[in-house]
Amino acid sequence: MAFSPAFLDELVARNPIEDVVGQYVSLKRSGANLFGLCPFHGEKTASFSVSPDKGIYYCFGCHKGGGVVNFMMEIEGLSYPDAVRALAKRAGLEMPEDDQYQSQYRQQERLWALMKEAARFFHATLYEPAGARGLAYAQKRGMSKGTLTRFGIGFAPDAWHSLIDAMRQKGYTDQELKDAGLVSEKGGRMYDRFRNRLMFPIIDVRGNVIGFGGRVMDDATPKYLNSPETLIFNKRRNLFGLNLAKKSKLGYLILVEGYMDAIALHQYGFDCAVASLGTSLTENHATLLSRYTDQVVLIYDGDEAGQTATRRAIPMLEKVGLRVRVLRMREAKDPDEYLRRFGADKFKVLLEEASNRVEYQLQAIQRKYDLKEDEQRVRFIQEAAELLCTLDSAVSREVYGVRAAEAAGISYDAMKLETDKAFRRRLGREKKRQERIDLAPAQNLRPKSRSIQYENMKSAMAEEEALSLILRDPTLLEQVPDLTGEQFSVPLLGRVFDQLRLRRQQGLEISLAVLTELNQEETSHLAGILQRQQGAVNEQALRDCASIIRDQHQAGRVKTPRDLLELRNQLKERKGYEA
Repeated sequence: MAFSPAFLDELVARNPIEDVVGQYVSLKRSGANLFGLCPFHGEKTASFSVSPDKGIYYCFGCHKGGGVVNFMMEIEGLSYPDAVRALAKRAGLEMPEDDQYQSQYRQQERLWALMKEAARFFHATLYEPAGARGLAYAQKRGMSKGTLTRFGIGFAPDAWHSLIDAMRQKGYTDQELKDAGLVSEKGGRMYDRFRNRLMFPIIDVRGNVIGFGGRVMDDATPKYLNSPETLIFNKRRNLFGLNLAKKSKLGYLILVEGYMDAIALHQYGFDCAVASLGTSLTENHATLLSRYTDQVVLIYDGDEAGQTATRRAIPMLEKVGLRVRVLRMREAKDPDEYLRRFGADKFKVLLEEASNRVEYQLQAIQRKYDLKEDEQRVRFIQEAAELLCTLDSAVSREVYGVRAAEAAGISYDAMKLETDKAFRRRLGREKKRQERIDLAPAQNLRPKSRSIQYENMKSAMAEEEALSLILRDPTLLEQVPDLTGEQFSVPLLGRVFDQLRLRRQQGLEISLAVLTELNQEETSHLAGILQRQQGAVNEQALRDCASIIRDQHQAGRVKTPRDLLELRNQLKERKGYEA
């Protein structure tokens, strides 16, 4: 949808980027900018910056950036029109009408409404004769009526068209039933996707029913069946129970494997439990968790598959800055069984004894080896040292080094010697990696996106500098009246230059946040340019850049990274401004 420039200017002005981003990221001021942990990738050191004066955000780690609309699109997974709609609602602005946009949004609203009606149908059926089997199973599993209501649990009848008929009576079309993933089709005939199953509505953090999970009541397969991916449902971006767990006051979130485990934990007072939706934990899940807590307790099944999943999840969660503890189930295969057998008080003790990830990983390594055999003891010590050397704290390395030494039956000094050797190897690897980065400055300045190419580096760097100067001081455009985007060697930068000149002529706001004709990669690239270019702003700087751009355009020469470095040195030596 094409919004008027005046509307977008007002939208951006009423939604200061630091306020919008601050709702999702904890920001701390450092000079003119604000910094925090990036919400788009895992990191332990804050490299995500927000520039209130420029109206942009930029991550120096994953290189995502842009204005306030781009941020809403990324953080909420929204389309461009929906991001604008969300910001307009936040600012109390009335949205302009557009048939195409309204059609798309109405489709989403219809699907949300349809899924809500389907959830009501399933929940009502649970208490009817057709749902007797499901209700008996739920009661057998210890679910109270309050829990059934809180989670909206229902039952899909053992029939082919019950839901279809009910939703048709509500006015929903067959196409909408297909789009919502509520039906299957074979030989041109539709039938209910979920039949004879206890139904678990999947609700997003905004409270919308977006999908279902269904547990079969007989020997049919699969045992659990989830909704397919739809316009409103993405299982890699949602977690079961997070709509409730995000309100918990316990200060941490518990991550379990199945719906029943999460529900049981809530019923017994642990209202911070969530479960993945029939898929392995993803980076999107980890990032989603990090928005609501800084600590996660992992409780996966004790079998090999569960422990493999635990080992895989730990680094993923730590990567986004979460502290991880691991609870190993004892005397029961999962939290649901444990709670029904031993109650909440005993589970609380078990929870308090949950080991941190280093203890868990050290124990996992120990279980791999027979420490009565010398050769396996040596292999245990070496693998334990590789684990310990990843700990940045010397105190932590000593504490866990003592435990590893005791397990192996050797002195701490011997364990420390092996750990120190592994630590030096790790530092050596990191130093070499950093050296490779430092020795390739030209490569670092090339676009991160493969879709943006710099063929003439000398001209490209001058073009970057010119755009940065203009975005910081639009009045400078008057100093280069004969410069055009056509003269730029990088089509993207030339296109942006022409847009900025046009907006200046029309008396409109000039900032990256209001350039709407760019995709996310292009916007991120420009945000990176703005963050890199921090030199003084003056007329001579822009005139010098324009001179380089014109000269390179006339010469039509392709420049190398060596030319780039020479250019940077020349710019630094010029009086009046810094490159």
